[in-house]
Amino acid sequence: MSGFDCDLFVVGGGSGGVRAARMAAQRGVRVVLAEAAALGGTCVNVGCIPKKLYSYAAHYGQDFADAAGFGWDVPAPAFDWQRLKNNRAREIARLNGIYENLLRGSGVEIVRGWAMLRGPDEVVVETAEGERRWRARHILIATGGTPSVPHFPGREHVVTSDSMFDLDPFPARLVIVGGGYIACEFASIFRGLGSEVTQLYRGEQVLRGFDEDVRNFLAQEVRKHGVDLRLRSDVAHVKRAARELRVTLQDGEVLAADTVLYATGRIPNVAGLGLDQVRVRVSPHGAIEVDDRFQTSVPSIHALGDVTARLQLTPVALAEAMVLVDHLFGDGRRNMSYELVPTAVFTHPNIGTVGLTEAQARERHGAVRIFRSEFRALKHTLSGNTERTLMKLVVDAASDRVVGLHMVGADAGEIVQGFAVAMKAGATKAQFDSTIGIHPTMAEEFVTMREPLSS
Repeated sequence: MSGFDCDLFVVGGGSGGVRAARMAAQRGVRVVLAEAAALGGTCVNVGCIPKKLYSYAAHYGQDFADAAGFGWDVPAPAFDWQRLKNNRAREIARLNGIYENLLRGSGVEIVRGWAMLRGPDEVVVETAEGERRWRARHILIATGGTPSVPHFPGREHVVTSDSMFDLDPFPARLVIVGGGYIACEFASIFRGLGSEVTQLYRGEQVLRGFDEDVRNFLAQEVRKHGVDLRLRSDVAHVKRAARELRVTLQDGEVLAADTVLYATGRIPNVAGLGLDQVRVRVSPHGAIEVDDRFQTSVPSIHALGDVTARLQLTPVALAEAMVLVDHLFGDGRRNMSYELVPTAVFTHPNIGTVGLTEAQARERHGAVRIFRSEFRALKHTLSGNTERTLMKLVVDAASDRVVGLHMVGADAGEIVQGFAVAMKAGATKAQFDSTIGIHPTMAEEFVTMREPLSS
């Protein structure tokens, strides 16, 4: 190895870093991975996994109410917040152990501590035993993102999404500031668990970047579920009173809250890495700039995942890791595509989406055909629940290809995943139409929409 201590030094034990370390080690190269916190990164510890578990928990309250229409008399349910927290913590600890076993089983050396770059091929880690130093042929930065809170009076009294899974006590009154998917998801989750939730967003509509029909429909549905969603509204300051927080809005109204969550965005987690010392180029917002092979401005240093601020999704980081390892230690044939990446938002109801919004499709393709269906799901004809479902197809008129598919409704992510495969293969609206639906399901609506809403 020409004097190198390892072939690949990975900084960060989240989804992308762990995948890259494992896949590289399985190719027979020597890999070291440094992580100062729990293995698994944001997704496992304070993101996707606990969030989805809490979303499941939040659905039960509505399920108990829906059961009456199907003949079930359910005694008044009682929710135990501490039990949910304990069970979640136990499951996350189990996953942390699995990640460690997978790494060690692949031959990866795990170092616990904060890693800093000292040169294009040199990394120093501050461990409990003292400073350790490595020379690495390749360095990978996969440190993810971190919540960002703007500066305003009372900033010290608010929490970020990292703290939401272990709040003590459970917030009877929760104010959420933000309109992205994290803010919307926590609004639905805590409303479902029993909190009085007020969500404030300074923009015209939540979920910027999503299809306009999806945004408007979701806002309508979460309000029906009891979230007090206020648009064009922002906080002036937050003060602590005797037993509560006092949130003063820009218009002078004062809200009382037990907890105030700021979910106003995430930034690349690059502080303290020493990027400036080795002259790794970053964007004005702190994202590490990389090429299509994830190489930074320093040829021996690479970066992937949320720290590059491309598509901040766990499966994207995993795919990027596979491309990088193939490039560094394989035949280099893998490529990364950011087209037609499906995603879900675990609001109540869920959102599932893949491809272009209507606005994006009109800009890219010009003439498009829009198919849209809104209905009450079969389940709710007996439950009495007023929740409705939205499904939408965006079709390029010239090629007949389905270029956008959007859903707001139960299990939207599960449904959209399968359609994403078809769209990746270039499916046309005619092929959708010729596919037999599974009846009775919500998913069949995507293959039975015949009359375009607009062109």
